[in-house]
Amino acid sequence: MDERPVAATDDAADAGAEAVSAIRLRRLSREYGERLALREVDLELAEGETLALLGPNGSGKSTMLRILATLLRPTSGEVEVLGCQLPDESWKLRGRIGYLGHEPLLYRDLTGRENLVLQARLHGIPGDEASARIEHDLELLEMSRRADDRVAGFSAGMRQRIAICRAVIHRPTLLLLDEPDSNLDPEGRELSRSLIGPAEGRTRVLVSHEPERAIAEADSVVRLDRAGRVEQTDHNLRQGPAGSGTPG
Repeated sequence: MDERPVAATDDAADAGAEAVSAIRLRRLSREYGERLALREVDLELAEGETLALLGPNGSGKSTMLRILATLLRPTSGEVEVLGCQLPDESWKLRGRIGYLGHEPLLYRDLTGRENLVLQARLHGIPGDEASARIEHDLELLEMSRRADDRVAGFSAGMRQRIAICRAVIHRPTLLLLDEPDSNLDPEGRELSRSLIGPAEGRTRVLVSHEPERAIAEADSVVRLDRAGRVEQTDHNLRQGPAGSGTPG
């Protein structure tokens, strides 16, 4: 159900006026040759909220995340992320985004710890602070004992745990999470929530093929159809019955 704005009380209007958009898309489209992956998508997400992005394979979910992460240029439309216009101001944004995609983006010949040290250096994090963050995050995900082993010898789930640490080493303002539970066992999923789960002040876009799990953590849901168009939007899910309710 595509919800349209309704007349608001003065209090609600004041609350809306104070909301700051972390993401604003207007008529966003992305083409791959003759194939249109995203078709005139409109979307807005307030700071500190979680958006669950759902849809079948090939509906453009990962494409949208890669555009938001400055890894792809939009074909047309307007994209604003954390106050930056993309693609022109991508350089201002990259240090404020944590991106976790289908690939872990780790060097297999380096150890888990060496990968994180390298990532910290790329973000300009001072040595002592970087070391403290790395130890903290490795301990949270129970990877401290294997952190000095080469990534090539890790299981897929262990690589995913290190990839999660990589994505948050710089303490990003916005998390872009494409199937973050991929390859994780139940214990790994639960442990990862401390770093990438919902938290006050943490803005997230979450792509998942498990709608129930994603919706349970979301403030808003956008469903894309196979043509890359917005099929359904639901808002204010975590406000309970007074919000839009559970999407059907």
